[in-house]
Amino acid sequence: MRDLGAGLGFLIKGQRWVFGHGKWFGVGLLPGLITLVLYAGALVGLGYGADDLVAWATPFADDWSSPWLGLLRNTLTVLVFVLGLFLAVITFTAVTLLVGQPFYESLSEEVERTEGGTVPESGLPLWRELWISARDSVRVLVRVGLYTILLFALGFVPVAGQTVVPVIGFCVTGYFLAEELTAVALQRRGMVLKDRLALLRAHRMRTLGFGVPLGLVFMLPFVAVFLMPGAVAGATLLARGLVGDGEPDEEEPEDAGKGETAAEG
Repeated sequence: MRDLGAGLGFLIKGQRWVFGHGKWFGVGLLPGLITLVLYAGALVGLGYGADDLVAWATPFADDWSSPWLGLLRNTLTVLVFVLGLFLAVITFTAVTLLVGQPFYESLSEEVERTEGGTVPESGLPLWRELWISARDSVRVLVRVGLYTILLFALGFVPVAGQTVVPVIGFCVTGYFLAEELTAVALQRRGMVLKDRLALLRAHRMRTLGFGVPLGLVFMLPFVAVFLMPGAVAGATLLARGLVGDGEPDEEEPEDAGKGETAAEG
């Protein structure tokens, strides 16, 4: 439980950091606002065009009598919009991080600078960092999608589907959200996706303590915009703690060493 609390503590410290450095809060806010406007435009367009899309996809129902034609197409229209909204929620963080890569990289570097010690540098050109971020985001989203399909199927299991499965779903979301956010600092240390996942697995409870509460509030993209700068700052502090550049891991020193060994391997 202490590790869960420690993960939450990094999240809170990150929010405090950006509110104590107003300039960087503004810098970190801009990518989220841009992404929010893009997503809002896409959802409005989907709202206006969903019925036409459904009508195009269901020509076999053109001759159906009332009320079956309306019932089918209205139901499918709602499902299309709900699916679009769901995709917007699960991809919002990844797209925002991609759009804001230079902004969040600078913010993360400033956090490390104020916390003391040397600031790691990847040595890669910006276009290469953007390519790696985009590639890894797609890989993470594929993993999330597979888990989503599995959990959706398990949701039909009586009792467990309405109790245990949603909890697991939030844990999966929080875990991968933490991965995406800590990637800003860990990529600078030369860690690829496989290494980052191994490191987070070695500190699973701390990772969930950071990612699950954030995932719950990130279900509202408008809220996510304002919390994103602090989330990046907190994830940088978390990453420093996991690799031993920040606060020492008092609870699991042996596990921490295993995590670093796995990351290096």
